[in-house]
Amino acid sequence: MTNIISIQNIANHVGEEVTIKGWLYAKTGKGKIQFLRLRDGTGITQVVLFKPNLPPEVFQAGKRLSQESSIIVRGLVKENERAPGVPKGYEIEAADLEVVQIAEEYPITPKEHGIEFLLENRHLWIRSRKQWALLRLRATIMQALREWLNGQEFVEMSTPILTPAAGEGTSTLFEVEYFGDTIYLAQTGQLYNEANIYSFGKVYCFGPTFRAEKSKTRRHLTEFWMLEPEMAFCDLDGMMEIEEQMVSFMVQRCLEERAEELKVLERDTTMLEKVLAPFPRISYDDAMDKIKEIQANLTDPAQKKLLDITWGDDFGSPHETELTKLYNQPIFVYGFPTQCKAFYMEPWPNRPEVCKSVDLLAPEGYGEITGGSERISDPDLLLRRIHEENLPEEAFKWYLDLRRYGSVAHSGFGLGVERTVAWVAGVHHARETNPFPRMLGRVYP
Repeated sequence: MTNIISIQNIANHVGEEVTIKGWLYAKTGKGKIQFLRLRDGTGITQVVLFKPNLPPEVFQAGKRLSQESSIIVRGLVKENERAPGVPKGYEIEAADLEVVQIAEEYPITPKEHGIEFLLENRHLWIRSRKQWALLRLRATIMQALREWLNGQEFVEMSTPILTPAAGEGTSTLFEVEYFGDTIYLAQTGQLYNEANIYSFGKVYCFGPTFRAEKSKTRRHLTEFWMLEPEMAFCDLDGMMEIEEQMVSFMVQRCLEERAEELKVLERDTTMLEKVLAPFPRISYDDAMDKIKEIQANLTDPAQKKLLDITWGDDFGSPHETELTKLYNQPIFVYGFPTQCKAFYMEPWPNRPEVCKSVDLLAPEGYGEITGGSERISDPDLLLRRIHEENLPEEAFKWYLDLRRYGSVAHSGFGLGVERTVAWVAGVHHARETNPFPRMLGRVYP
């Protein structure tokens, strides 16, 4: 019996007879030779069918294969530097081929397809080489983030998807009918993690979150995954140190373990190699000065207008992009105006118009990948902020309790998985970074 292997480990089996189970990605050849591109979920390799070396029925079975037919191949692993694949440079000289199923005519072909067609067939599109590489990278990013946090004694907690109140802003809530009451899909697990820190010290949740934003930008999805660490006895500076260490670890892990996938994506990794802590830190006020200076030096009126901003506004994509051009790393922008941030953020000492908030901006035009803050720890101040934002006090009764029983300075942030994957992968739109993206007007498949 031959050894059943995965393609990602094929380099360890040169000179051995192996068995691989998978699907036909592509096929070429003529006459006495056929070249099959076989994928098994871990990689893609070349299978060579040479007619004189095979029973006639096996060679004919190979010729009959259609794209995405499922097959089992047995053969000898050889090195061949010209052989295409992921990893490149290996092939299997087939001794036998078993057809599990001949696929029907496949709708996604090597020709150019429109994005709407591909999204309508997302259940099939994810089999393509680029989408496979993207989603493998996503899995590694999620695994690396968890690994780093677990290694720093964080405890993963599960937070509710159904919530009675807003965590961010009431204008982006999805309403749900709940046994006669109206509740909401969670925008964040943060508030519940603030309760969890008083039991565990350092926690994180990792799961889907929902924003009813009527936005069609390349950065927005209505359902996306978010990692949310929360830490007791942690101020804003301490939180930024945690962020830069975690993000650096994650990026370097991707460069180490997903080099082949990054090649498939044609990602220039030069900037990623520079993602090493510490990251530059600038205040919102300094960032505003830099944006005004950049704007003043522009000659194109349309470009100048894109950078129009008033103190108190949150940054948009054009502002974030121009700021990150000044650095070769992700950058922290801290100390945002209170009016453009959430109600629970600690005010800056002697500057109530500014809060202890921070965004981490990724370079190369990818913008904000994390947002966080030091949280208000005083119950009276928090109650005042709830009233100022016209939020229902009753819904936040339990949240106020946290400040009445052993309150401490604490901080936390959220990292958007899809935006982070788009940055590391170097892809333009977040819709490709989720296996089944949910966007304005799209919930199928």
